[in-house]
Amino acid sequence: MNPNSLIVRYKHLFPELKRLSRAETVITEENVYQVANPGIRAIMDQMCAENILPNSEFRNVAACAEFLAKIREGKRGIILMEHYSNFDLPGFMWLLERSGPEGADLARHVVAIAGMKLNEENPYVSAFAEAYTRIVIYPSRSLSTIADPEALKREEQRSRVINLASMRTLDRVRKEGNAVLVFPSGTRYRPGKPETKRGVREIDSYIRLSDVMILVSINGNCLRFSDDPADMLGDICEPDRIVMTASPVIDCVAFREEARQWAGDGAEDKKQVVVDYVMHRLELMHEENEVGRV
Repeated sequence: MNPNSLIVRYKHLFPELKRLSRAETVITEENVYQVANPGIRAIMDQMCAENILPNSEFRNVAACAEFLAKIREGKRGIILMEHYSNFDLPGFMWLLERSGPEGADLARHVVAIAGMKLNEENPYVSAFAEAYTRIVIYPSRSLSTIADPEALKREEQRSRVINLASMRTLDRVRKEGNAVLVFPSGTRYRPGKPETKRGVREIDSYIRLSDVMILVSINGNCLRFSDDPADMLGDICEPDRIVMTASPVIDCVAFREEARQWAGDGAEDKKQVVVDYVMHRLELMHEENEVGRV
């Protein structure tokens, strides 16, 4: 086992994680909203401090301030961010809070959308996820792995109930002045597997039900895949300079129209076009900010 893997390097924290953890590991329509656990957040902040190099930064904080101002005016806001590792959300919160008062203000109003896997697969992964307020969903791609027809039928029903509760919760938390953060790829990008960087079609619904959004690119990664990407506790810690960059504030209606023009008249799946355009814009931001990062 790699000495820098999460399970080895931070094994000494596991008893405390277990003691502090309070989240339910089976998701139902009753517990899709999970409020941040401050005790575990302190542990995650310690891990960020150890792995995110001091010259890391969050760029274009002014856009975050404008974004939050629009939310306070009653606009529904969404943050769409690249996804490379399970440190992306911790890194986002860590850097945003330390970018100045404007960034810290937005960080206090971020609610992340999270797949059930983080809660249900491993109790320690679930404990780490507890550090941040989130709405848990049943990802549609999880259903594609179920071969048994009867089991599939049961899980389809479960997914409908859970996701309906999640959408109701999303509406409520945004009315309370919060921004929702979503990873449009729905999974971490695996090098050599371009399909993991394709946006999930359902993201168009989040954009359609929003008024304003910001895109966030990520350059640098301090938590790398091991030989077994499915083993989240096997991920390897590698301190790195992380640069996260916010786009200007984007009008969601205008963005969806721009996406259709970008794709042209021949595009058949209008929803997928919007998400493909999100990923295209994120990739352009990523490439621009990679120049001179190291």
